[in-house]
Order: sequence, then structure tokens, then C-alpha cells
Amino acid sequence: QKYLCSNCNNILKKALQTLCGHRYCSACLAWIVRNNKNPVCQKCKEEDPSTLSEGSLLAEERAFGDAAINKEISELKVHCVTLGCSWSGTMKNFEEHQSLCEYALIPCHTGCGHMVMRKKLADHLENGCVNNVTMCQKCKRSLSSSEYEWYLIIFLPFFQQNHSTPSINKDGCRFSEVGCSFRGSKEKIKDHEKIAVGAHMLLLLQHIKELKASLCPAARAANGFVPQPELSLENKLHVFENIVAVLNKEVETSNLEITAFRRQSELDQNIIRGLELKIAELHRCLTQKDAGLSSLHKSLLFSEQASYDGVFLWKITDVGRKLQDSVTGRTVSLYSPAFYTAKYGYKVCLRVYLNGDGTGKGTHVSLFFVVMKGDYDALLPWPFRHKVTFMLLDQNNREHIIDAFRPDLTSASFQRPVNDMNVASGCPMFLPLSKLQSPKYAYVKEDTLFLKCIIETN
Repeated sequence: QKYLCSNCNNILKKALQTLCGHRYCSACLAWIVRNNKNPVCQKCKEEDPSTLSEGSLLAEERAFGDAAINKEISELKVHCVTLGCSWSGTMKNFEEHQSLCEYALIPCHTGCGHMVMRKKLADHLENGCVNNVTMCQKCKRSLSSSEYEWYLIIFLPFFQQNHSTPSINKDGCRFSEVGCSFRGSKEKIKDHEKIAVGAHMLLLLQHIKELKASLCPAARAANGFVPQPELSLENKLHVFENIVAVLNKEVETSNLEITAFRRQSELDQNIIRGLELKIAELHRCLTQKDAGLSSLHKSLLFSEQASYDGVFLWKITDVGRKLQDSVTGRTVSLYSPAFYTAKYGYKVCLRVYLNGDGTGKGTHVSLFFVVMKGDYDALLPWPFRHKVTFMLLDQNNREHIIDAFRPDLTSASFQRPVNDMNVASGCPMFLPLSKLQSPKYAYVKEDTLFLKCIIETN
């Protein structure tokens, strides 16, 4: 399920992760944003329409390239579902296979309207495509490629004999001595001899039968054949020598063409491999840049929210939903953004349990102070010994909740951090839940509350 787009429900392509944690294809997200005035994440709507927040609003600039999920998807094992195809491999090679799959149905490029297997396209063009025809300039007939080949040899000469046209200086085919009547320019004869090899072989076979009958009296009598006087045996042998020479030359030409084609194919494959490597490298660079941009965006957000004077104001929105999540155990606690006692001072944050923790669980809001690993810890005195004051602000400015404590210098919570953050320490019974939710007070207003932390730095 995690590999599927939240919009099209297909495998993610260039996955982007939104602020609400759901993933979209980059093209899907662009389409949603382009076609909706205030687009909201559909997955958030489906999960719980009543808990939609600002994070559920979709915008391309608020989504980040998910390099990890893209890498996982590219390594997925897949197989082609086209009937008859046995290809299998990884997702990153699947698109290339789709463009080459021999069993895939593709539209005929002549526009005849037929869908044919890619491997049968040549046969379709040769024998079945109504649009792949040649117009005979003499009789204006439309013929398929295979029909036209035979027409040139058998029917066209008959047509020319019975429908005389002004004489034009044209050469004859080298197989004219065995019955081929084709005439034309040198270029047309060359093309004719390439496409009419099969027909020439049939004419040659017929001529051999006639020659055999003329040389063998028994065969001549059995077949009722009367030899034609126009060619002597010597001339016929000369014809055969010429034919064999022509066929040998055609075979040699074909071999050279095949060799050249194979060489060109190898060059093309090398070029394709080179391009694939370049694409992979570009994709890797793009993934790195996406990760860099994501990190930079997070740094900018952190810089906007960070405080460097030991005073921090934490605005918590969607209090009702977050309190319910704390009760059900879905999200037990919330961490504030990090802030500092000074520009190069201690790095700290707050941790709140809206449904309480420890002795306050289920009855109080619990608020704790957390010392985090900072960049300048080596230069700071330890343990942390500054007084910490917590405030829950009454938004009508009548009765703020205030509590304070001085660090226990023997507690591990205030020693120099070894991990990212120390164990939280503070007030497990900071505020009764009944007071938080009471209409007499304005601690929660428009589903928002404000917590303030003041660290004495003198």
C-alpha cells in the first residue's frame, strides 16, 4: 500500500511526500493543484474529515521528493502481464521493456485502425494493412507489397503487351532470359531484383524443368514437351552460369548488409547503454538535489521558528484532535521545535503530554523540559543549571498558569547529552484537564493553545 499514489492508486512515479505524510506521483500532485482552488489531501479526508488541518492543504512547494521510497520502488520485482510474454525484472527496467515487448498490442502506424502485436506488425503491413498499398502507374491498380512483386513479373508484362505505350529506352532484367519481362531504369531494375528473388527462383525452376525435358528424350516424351529452338544447349548453360553468378552476388550483398546491420546494432546498443548510464547518473544527482532541497527547506523552517534568547512561545493548533490522539495512544506526546538559551548556548525543547504522563496520566496536562545535543556542547558548562519557568497563557489575559523548577544537578536529564536528547524532566501535573477544557478559562481558544518557556540565563 505504501508504494501506491494517494490520487491515482497506481505505483508511485517520482514520489512526493506532503506535509500530512501521504505520498503522490509528482504528475498527480501537479494536476490536483492546477485543477483545484484549495486542494486538500484525499487520504486525510478519507481517514477522518473532521481532523483536516493546515498540513492537509496540498501545494507543490510544500511537498518533498521521497528518495527512499523511489529507490524501493525501482528495485521491486515485476513481470509483464501481456499474454504470451515471459519477461520479468525490476521496476526500473519495466518502462524500457514496455516499449520493446514483442507481445504488446500497438496501433498500426498507417492509420488503418488495427491493433496488432508488435512482432506481427511487419506481417500485417505486408499482407493485411489496407493502407500499405502501391499504385501501379500503368493500370492504376492498388496492390499490397507481396501482390505488387508478382504483378511486376507476371501481369504487368501482359498488360504492356496488350496496351502499347510510346517506347521509352529501358533496360531489361538480367533474368529476362528465363522469362522475366520487367524493364526499367537501372535504379528500378536494382530494386526489382531485390524484391523479386522468389519469383526469379520460380522462373529458374521452370526453365530447369524445360531444359531437363529437352535433354532427356524419355522425360520429353512423358511430358509431351516440344523443345523450343531459340536457345542452344551452350546458350542455356551460359544463362545458368549468369544466374548462379547473380545469385552468388545477391547472397554476398545480403551477407554484407547483415554484417553491417549487426555492427550498427552493436553500436546502437552501446549508445543506448551509455544513455542509460547517463540517465541513471542524472536521476541520482536529481535525487541528491531533492534530498538537499528537502533538508534546506527543513532548515529554513527551523530558522524561522528558532529562538536564541532562552524565551520560547509554542503555538499548538488542532488541540481537540491532538488530545484525542493522546487519549487513544495514537500520538502520546508532542515535541516543540528546538530553541536555544543563546546564539551559541544550550539546545533545548519542550515535550507535552496532553492526556498526562506518570502521576498525571488521564487527569492532567504534563509538561516537560528536554536538553538536546547541540553544536557547542563542548564549550558549555555542565550540568545544565538554569531555572526553567513554564507558562500556559490565558488568551483573555486573566489567569496564566505558571510553574517553575531548578534542575536537579545529579539527574541524568541535565548532564551533557550523549544521544540526540536527554530524558525529559518537568511537571507531570502541570494543569488539570478539567481546567484546560473549562469554559471559564480561555487556555484553549479556536482550538489553539500557547505554551511559553523562559530560561533564566543570568
